[in-house]
Amino acid sequence: MTAVRLPARHQFRLIDILKVVAAQCIVLHHFSAYGPLSEAATGALPEVMAWLYDNARIAVQVFLVVAGYMAAKNFALTHRPGSALLAGLWQRYLRLAFPFIAALLLTVLCSALARPFLDTAVVPAAPTFTQFLAHASLLHSVLDVESLSAGAWYVAIDFQLYAPQALLLWVSRGKRWLSMGLVALLCIASVTWFNTDASWDAWALYFFGAYGLGALAWWAGLRARHGLYAIVLYATALSAGLASLTVNFRERMALAISVSAVLASFGSWQLRLPRWLDYLVGQLSRTSYALFLVHYSVLLLANAAWAELGWEDGDAALFFIAGSWFVALGVSYLFHTQVE
Repeated sequence: MTAVRLPARHQFRLIDILKVVAAQCIVLHHFSAYGPLSEAATGALPEVMAWLYDNARIAVQVFLVVAGYMAAKNFALTHRPGSALLAGLWQRYLRLAFPFIAALLLTVLCSALARPFLDTAVVPAAPTFTQFLAHASLLHSVLDVESLSAGAWYVAIDFQLYAPQALLLWVSRGKRWLSMGLVALLCIASVTWFNTDASWDAWALYFFGAYGLGALAWWAGLRARHGLYAIVLYATALSAGLASLTVNFRERMALAISVSAVLASFGSWQLRLPRWLDYLVGQLSRTSYALFLVHYSVLLLANAAWAELGWEDGDAALFFIAGSWFVALGVSYLFHTQVE
């Protein structure tokens, strides 16, 4: 979901695969959760739709871990002046917010088209200027502003997570041991305390456990070569996460821990796939953020078309969802190449 440029063919393909699978899970979760299409499809495949609704949403943890992993890879553990820190934060904001704003405009248009056919539980109300400004500034979650699109919270959280990690690396003044230690401390605080309290879920502290585990997984990995200290820090944070699960089990945190362990062990392997599959995975990975941004617009129009047709057959709904899913993939490619 995060707008991260990955290296060339073969490198970090495992991360690409994780992103692709997680992105599709999130799209299908939303198709299982909203509108008359989901209701009709549930009649045909109740167990599958129930699983998508209840469980597929936690795939967002994959993106949190991957985002932390790639952020740690891209951050140099050297001292940077404050101006470089601010420039980096501004650049990150632009990469996230400009496509997000464009996608919001598309969602507002599609909402207006779909509103006559669907109830208000599916279609967001026409936005006020203040509401749109809160989204554009990535403050909609912390200001408790009604979301204009499913999953819009993640874009704000991504920036919130990037900022404290950048700040921690800056205040460490280029001391690698201190940089990694500060991230590990915040990660442990998150997995053992903040992530156990849902009242924090509008803030980065709630999600920093997954993000920090991703960062520590990069530093502890073989390619980064940061030594035994990084491995000990990662193992400590991992142990804290596992201990917290014994007290308060959360599937989302269990998934984040598992993904971080996979990345720490195999994240930088050069995984060779058949050429056609390698190309497909690369394309779907590059457009995963665009897919996250635009699929709700497609979902709205698909549900509006279904409601207008007046169909009720569950099997037909499944085919309709599958077709809409492929349309969303096509729109995400266009959005990625023309906008993002």
